[in-house]
Amino acid sequence: MIQKLIANIKKTNAPIVVGLDPMLSYIPKWILNNCYGEFGQNLKGATEAVWRYNKAIIDATYDLIPAVKPQIAMYEQFGIDGLLVYKRTVDYCHEKGLYVIGDVKRGDIGSTSAAYATAHLGAVEIGEKKYAGFDEDFATVNPYLGSDGINPFVDVCKEYDKGIFVLVKTSNPSSGEFQDQLVNGKPLYEMVGAKVEEWGASTMEGDYTNVGAVVGATYPEMGKILREIMPHTYILVPGYGAQGGTGKDLVPFFNKDGLGAIVNSSRGIIAAYKKDEYASFGEKNFADASRQAVIDMIQDITQYL
Repeated sequence: MIQKLIANIKKTNAPIVVGLDPMLSYIPKWILNNCYGEFGQNLKGATEAVWRYNKAIIDATYDLIPAVKPQIAMYEQFGIDGLLVYKRTVDYCHEKGLYVIGDVKRGDIGSTSAAYATAHLGAVEIGEKKYAGFDEDFATVNPYLGSDGINPFVDVCKEYDKGIFVLVKTSNPSSGEFQDQLVNGKPLYEMVGAKVEEWGASTMEGDYTNVGAVVGATYPEMGKILREIMPHTYILVPGYGAQGGTGKDLVPFFNKDGLGAIVNSSRGIIAAYKKDEYASFGEKNFADASRQAVIDMIQDITQYL
């Protein structure tokens, strides 16, 4: 799967992923009002607005980007209606030729972890047939429970040609409370990085494995160290834009071939029309603002690579 994603990155010359993390506060009022008028000011009306918002952004950007990353919590908050829109979004992105990184941050042990892996990357066997649940291409995974939580995902990745991104050094300010603590003289995130490289060894595709890592753009010096620890690991880099990361900060995450990392931006793209530099687009043309934000992000990153 990682080689398919890399092929799409090369095709678009865009090492970026758009985070489809919709909040009602991001959605233009005219979309909300239309949906509330049709379906009521309720869960159905809200989730229909989320769907229309997502679809417009996907339609405006799919030809520029290789992948999207929907954050499932933004959909789960609406209950079953939200999950239906999450699945609808995943399927529509596939129709548009995009790879989908399900930002689900799952992590448990034994049969529970296997069930999570099946739900998001594999297929459940019912009678004589198998049925895919959410059917993303990649999923984010929390390594806190150790190999017991990761191995079931690795097994499913091998069976279904899928991939995962394991949390190593996250972009949030308090990540250091645990991730930076010294264990036998080394920061915990370095130990996790080494383990990610080990977990991926059996899933090699060309120069990279199907077990990737999540490392925040807000920590470029740590990213440089982890790039050396994980030479065969693709890095998903959150924290660009709204959280303070810039194109120049991202250089250490990439290899010399310009590959090795894919950078996420969520509200900086999907809510671009709310930013001063894109305000001229207005609410009606919010998707066009998102497209321009994607173009600007690609230029900002690739100029340094």
